[in-house]
Amino acid sequence: MPVYLIRHATPDWNRKDIPYHLPPGPPLVEKGEAEAGELGRFLREAGAGHIYHSPLERCKQTAHISGAIAGVAAIEMQSLIEIQPGEKLEDILKRLWPTWEAATAKSEPVALVTHGGPIAILLEKFGMASETLSYYKRTFDRNNPLPPAGAWQVAPLDGAWALSLAFVPIEYRKALMV
Repeated sequence: MPVYLIRHATPDWNRKDIPYHLPPGPPLVEKGEAEAGELGRFLREAGAGHIYHSPLERCKQTAHISGAIAGVAAIEMQSLIEIQPGEKLEDILKRLWPTWEAATAKSEPVALVTHGGPIAILLEKFGMASETLSYYKRTFDRNNPLPPAGAWQVAPLDGAWALSLAFVPIEYRKALMV
């Protein structure tokens, strides 16, 4: 079954009064709520049966809005939190891996709503070439490998992982047209 690595929808980037990497973090803006709605329609069509999300408010809101539309409950997972200052790559993978294994053991597609940093690390682990990852990081905002509310599909294929950009909100699709 595929797993969807989803970046949270657009938060209030202007909130400087709360830390970005610690709960609660900034909430979604109205644009982000609309993106989460688009994502929910995608997840419904994809047959998602589970949504796990980071404890940060922007992920929680993205998961709950999209889950309500897809008809799927959203479950908080501390392991999906944003990269923390000073956190090492091996520590990030160590905390993400049990959630990844739980997701791949499900009989229905699973959505993991997290942040661009953890997603980039997982994409590289699953075999994305560094040039490809760099392309996507240049294409979208804030050096992220996908836009707000975007989704990478990771699916097993002949003993490896097939990676495909599965969903991009309408507003960001023009960035991919070259």
